[in-house]
Amino acid sequence: MIIAWRSLYICRVSRTHADASCEKVYTAAEWKSVWQVVRKIRPPRKPPTLMEMTKIVAELGGYINRKNTGPPGPQSMWLGLQAMHIMAACWMAFGPGADQKCV
Repeated sequence: MIIAWRSLYICRVSRTHADASCEKVYTAAEWKSVWQVVRKIRPPRKPPTLMEMTKIVAELGGYINRKNTGPPGPQSMWLGLQAMHIMAACWMAFGPGADQKCV
């Protein structure tokens, strides 16, 4: 239920507040991990816009970002959010900010 609510919420908010910071909706671990995996470069110091990050997450769910394609829908966001949660968990466990003490 929470994933369904969040996917609809992100779809709506990213359309109305496209230029807002993505950190209004995504945690730092979420957007940085997705950025690094999808773009294959280090995340920028300044967070991307909400619409830019929403499109990147939706691409993980099958959204094709073309010039004449509309904004992402709830299904591609739902599938993208599932992949994002896995990436964020790995980022927190093994990423740059993770505790260096492994047993």
